[in-house]
Amino acid sequence: MPSDQPKLAGRRVLITGAARGIGAALAQRLHERGARVAVAGLEPEQLARVAAAVGGPWWECDVADRQQVDATVEAAVTELGGLDVVVANAGIAAQLPLVGGDPAIFEKIVAVNLLGSYYTLRAAGPHVSHPQGYALAVSSLGAAVHLPLMGAYSASKAAVEALGDTLRQELRPSGARVGVAYFAELDTDMTSRGFDTEPARKLLGNRNITRVTPLEVGIRALERGIARRSRVIVAPAWTRPALSGRMIVQLVADQVVRGRMAAAIGTAQRERVELTTPQPLR
Repeated sequence: MPSDQPKLAGRRVLITGAARGIGAALAQRLHERGARVAVAGLEPEQLARVAAAVGGPWWECDVADRQQVDATVEAAVTELGGLDVVVANAGIAAQLPLVGGDPAIFEKIVAVNLLGSYYTLRAAGPHVSHPQGYALAVSSLGAAVHLPLMGAYSASKAAVEALGDTLRQELRPSGARVGVAYFAELDTDMTSRGFDTEPARKLLGNRNITRVTPLEVGIRALERGIARRSRVIVAPAWTRPALSGRMIVQLVADQVVRGRMAAAIGTAQRERVELTTPQPLR
């Protein structure tokens, strides 16, 4: 039996963005370790399948809508009889240049990634404010290393990092802990959809920014970090020194993409941008 399994048994957990990818896999892993898991997000058919697999409740919830988030958190608290862990995981991405890109796409990414995380942590905060409570904000290596065409995503994830760091201090008197998760490119739909574009191919050639890491590596890191209520969760392992040396890594990244920038930007300005997860119309 994994040494951290007893720490997860019986824990009451809410995960947003749980229809697929990291959220769905994490829900399954925590359920296997004995946690009671509730899931929320878009894509109701997929959410229902995840919920059936983990034996928990689910709610369709647009995290960019504060009222929906408030209602979902309260429903989860009622269904689970309280809350020990919240994972603010919902997120989207799209490539677009800051000059010449569609501002509506930028605004949507910020609404989901930043405001959605804020609304989730804000609503769940009072319920995890106890000595066994834990809130996890899912950020990204993109919060620390900023690449062309990823300005909206990087800005939103850097802001999520700031939210987690701030909330950690604010919840400390209650005994609750707060973590921030940073992932490089994991093998998820977001990675495959986000970089399978013509501008990305012009910028990077036929490769990703880093070697794509199996999703299992990220889920193991999350399982361990949630059990231990860790301050920082990373996957793969080299992400940690990259975070520590972010200024140097940024200089390297600038040089890697420098020669291909003009062609990539020109293509991106003409491209019709698709978000990695379709969003509700407003």
